[in-house]
Amino acid sequence: MKILVLNCGSSSVKYKLYDMSDESEITSGGVEKVGLPDSFLKFKKANGEKVTIEHDMPTQKEAVQLILDTLVNPEYAFIKSYDEIGAVGHRMVHGGEKFSESVVITDEVLKAVEELIVLAPLHNPANIKGVEATAKLLPHAKQVGVFDTAFHQTMEPHAYMYALPYRMYSDLKVRRYGFHGTSHRYVSKRACEILGLDYSKAKLITCHIGNGGSIAAINGGKVIDTTMGLTPTEGLMMGTRSGDVDPGALVFIMEQEGLDAAGLSKLVNKESGVAGFSEISSDMRDIEDAIAAGNERAKLTLKMYDYRIKKYVGAYLAALNGADAIIFTGGVGENQASTREYVCSDMEYAGIEIDKELNNSVRAKEIVLSTDKSKVKVMIVPTDEELLIARDTLALVQ
Repeated sequence: MKILVLNCGSSSVKYKLYDMSDESEITSGGVEKVGLPDSFLKFKKANGEKVTIEHDMPTQKEAVQLILDTLVNPEYAFIKSYDEIGAVGHRMVHGGEKFSESVVITDEVLKAVEELIVLAPLHNPANIKGVEATAKLLPHAKQVGVFDTAFHQTMEPHAYMYALPYRMYSDLKVRRYGFHGTSHRYVSKRACEILGLDYSKAKLITCHIGNGGSIAAINGGKVIDTTMGLTPTEGLMMGTRSGDVDPGALVFIMEQEGLDAAGLSKLVNKESGVAGFSEISSDMRDIEDAIAAGNERAKLTLKMYDYRIKKYVGAYLAALNGADAIIFTGGVGENQASTREYVCSDMEYAGIEIDKELNNSVRAKEIVLSTDKSKVKVMIVPTDEELLIARDTLALVQ
C-alpha cells in the first residue's frame, strides 16, 4: 500500500509518499507561503533533483491539489493515479485529553479536534482544513490522525497539573500536554531496537532539540514527564520561544511595555529564545559562526541554551531513578556536537561518559556516542516522524 503523510500548517503543507511494502520513501516535499501571492511547491524527483513550482494557493485545498497533481504528473512518474494512494496519515497537533493514540478520522473525530482549537488556535484549524481538502480529493482513501500530544497522555496528574486554582483545569483544561510526541515515540523505540533493550522496561531520556525543543522522560514505553506544557512555549530555550520564565516577570513586562495578551504571546513565541536574546539569528549555525568570530552575546546565548537542556536531563535522571539511555534527535541534537558534549560532560557521577572524539566527528546518523565505561548509553537517533505516522496509518487501515 502507498500512504501519503501530510503535515498541514497555517501557511505550509509538508508531505511524504511511502510504499509501505518496504517502507521506502517515493518522494517528499512541501508547499510554503499558503495564502500569500508568492506561494510555491518544492519536491524531489526520483533522481534526487529538486524542483520548485510557483503557484497561487489561497488555502490548504489548493496546496493539497497541487501536491497530488505533481504525484501523478507523467513527467515525474511517482504514481499513475490517485487510486494508488490507499490512505493518508495526518500529523495533528493537539488532541487534548481526548486522544491518547492515533485514530481513523471520522466526522466525530474532526468535531473533537475542532473543539480543541482553543488549545491550539494556529495549528488545529490548519490540520482540519488539510483533512477536509484530502477527503474531497481522495474520497476512496481512509484518513488517520496522529496526534503530537498523544504519546504524553501517560503522564500522571502530579506531573501534568499546574499549581493554579483547580477550576483552571476543571473548567478550562489548563494543564501540561507536551508536544513532539511522534518524534519522542519514534526515537525511543528505535533506540531500544539498536541497543537490544526491552522497550517495556527501559528508562530513557529523549532530547528533541531544534528550533523547537523538548525533552521527555520515558519509563517502560510511557512518558512520565516532558518539558513542554499547555503550549510549546514551556521548557527549553528555543529558536524564538522563551521557554521557562517567571510568570511574575511576564506580568511586569506587560505592565511596563503596555502589552496585551496578543503582544505577550508574540513576545514569548516569536521574539524570544535564541533569536531574541542573541539578536543574531534563531539558527544555531549562525550562532556558532558568531562565536567563532568572538561575539560574547552569542557565547552566552549558547551556554544558556545548553544549560537548560542539561538541567532538565538531570531532573529526569532523578525522576526516573537513573536511565538506560539518553537519545539526541532534531536539527541541533543530531548535528551540534558542542551541545551534546556540554550536556554529557561532568556527568560521570550519573554513569554518563561520551567519547568526545567520536562525538565531534559525526552528524545526523544512528550511532552510540558513549564510552564502554558509561553505564548510560548516549546516542544520536535521527527522527523520522513521517515514517511513524505512515506505520500508524497502515496499522489502522489494513
